[in-house]
Amino acid sequence: MDARVSDLFSSGNGLGSGSSGVSASNMKPGNGLGVAPKKAGAKNKKSKAWFSRTFKPSNNTPYLPPEAEEGNIEYKLKLVNPTQYRFEHLATQMKWRLQEGRGEAVYQIGVEDNGMLVGLSEEDMRASLKTLHKLAEKVGADITVLREREVDYDSDEARKIAEVLIRKVPDDQQFLDLRVAVLGNVDSGKSTLLGVLTQGELDNGRGRARLNLFRHLHEIQTGRTSSISFEILGFNSKGEVVNYSESRTAEEICESASKMITFIDLAGHHKYLKTTIFGLTSYCPDFAMLVVSANTGIAGTTREHLGLAMALKVPIFIVISKVDLCTRATVERTVRQLERVLKQPGCNKVPMVVSSTDDAVTAAQQFAQSPNITPIFTLSSVSGESLDLLKVFFNIIPPLSNSKEQEELMQQLTEFQVDEIYTVPEVGTVVGGTLYSGICREGDHLIVGPTDSGQFHKLTIGSIQRNRSACRVLRAGQAATLALGNFDRSLLRKGMVMVSPEMNPTICWMFEAEIVLLFHAKTFHKGFQVTVHIGNVRQTANVAAVYGKEELRTGEKAVVLFKFIKHPEYLKVGAKVLFREGVTKGIGHVTKLQPIGQYHPSHSEDEEA
Repeated sequence: MDARVSDLFSSGNGLGSGSSGVSASNMKPGNGLGVAPKKAGAKNKKSKAWFSRTFKPSNNTPYLPPEAEEGNIEYKLKLVNPTQYRFEHLATQMKWRLQEGRGEAVYQIGVEDNGMLVGLSEEDMRASLKTLHKLAEKVGADITVLREREVDYDSDEARKIAEVLIRKVPDDQQFLDLRVAVLGNVDSGKSTLLGVLTQGELDNGRGRARLNLFRHLHEIQTGRTSSISFEILGFNSKGEVVNYSESRTAEEICESASKMITFIDLAGHHKYLKTTIFGLTSYCPDFAMLVVSANTGIAGTTREHLGLAMALKVPIFIVISKVDLCTRATVERTVRQLERVLKQPGCNKVPMVVSSTDDAVTAAQQFAQSPNITPIFTLSSVSGESLDLLKVFFNIIPPLSNSKEQEELMQQLTEFQVDEIYTVPEVGTVVGGTLYSGICREGDHLIVGPTDSGQFHKLTIGSIQRNRSACRVLRAGQAATLALGNFDRSLLRKGMVMVSPEMNPTICWMFEAEIVLLFHAKTFHKGFQVTVHIGNVRQTANVAAVYGKEELRTGEKAVVLFKFIKHPEYLKVGAKVLFREGVTKGIGHVTKLQPIGQYHPSHSEDEEA
């Protein structure tokens, strides 16, 4: 990562003049947004011309990128009255595309395999969509036409292309689950926006919508989030919103939704920064939503949160809230301010302002293909302005990992990261977290640790819950809570892992990491103490050695040896490291571990045996 991302962490508001890049409002296709490779220069500019909202019929044939063998996007010229054999073949192909997209596929009708936009007559388009409907029925899916476009080659007859979303009806609770971390400065409207999205009711302008999200009395009294809370927004297979409106419970939302967005509501106040970093590192969000208030612009922790998301390589999109409080000119000034920051050398993002449903569809697809695209939404939680565009975006946005990557993770040994610990009456000890790899079932025998002395304890999984509803099997990448029965809570802490006994986990007091010092008031040297965040691990560590240098200054790189102060931790080589101390901040990755030995069962287990 570019060391100049440190600009985002520095305390000043040096927004920089911004590079003279592409303006989002008049962004033209063919500027490196995942389009077909250049051939003769001119053709590239036409490659995604139909995506642009300023589409003009042209004599030159517009192109999409050629169809890929993998992935969940399929091109079909036409599907008019296929034979039975062809129909079966098409159904098998649809199953493959749905599997690749983990339950979602996008079909472009009227497009050749090489990406040429040919278009179909009204009659052929109707027949093709009818066939697609039958195919979807056969494989147990639903279809939604996202948009239709006319293409014109100076012919008398209007020719259309259609973009269709196909979503598989979930069976056995296998909905598509995406996690979105919600970032932004204090009082920017994060919790209110989530309240409006998940409750289905607009805010009254005084924060009524956010009351259901707060977990503590002091949060209700101050109106400030201090803990991490989770909210869910579902979409059914037809693309309709499923939320808490109509008095639904969480179980009902899970039953009827085929796609679930889990929002991780993080704290905006600087006082709770460690909680926000913990939420970003341990809950492994797929995307981050940065909420910026239209009337205050980039203020407080906004830059810092943007920098954190970029440092952890979490794709980010921006929501400008409270547009009902401002004039159009103020909103545009905030948009321009954000565009300047996003185009800075440290960021190198391409801002894309979303102002219509068409933009929202394009933004969702481009955002998943290219990490540099940053969609910007302007909306109000009070008047409901442009709220539908954000819902369209959430409905269409595809998962980042494909089915093959998830299959590989599921075949590995079980590893569950412990992020939260609760005691529930009549249930006992419950842990919340994310299954990093493998599969977890009720009744599985795992080991949990490391303890202060570096040991692991045996335990048995009782019941499993995902999004507040019972679940039989937990798969890699999913977040859940596990009941552990009468297991002693005092033996658990945040940052532990539950792994299968065959794994032989390596634990260490000391580790080496290659780091970049993003911002530091003085110099960084041996003996310095920092708080280290690595996944769900959060602990104070001493700098035991800085290799090759006496001290480090802002922007410099080095390999550093860290030593934990309180207890050993389970780490992996390659894991992202983020450390902080006051205004000091740095990022890097683990390069080498100094293990203190392999897994030893605790004394209590030996006695039981």
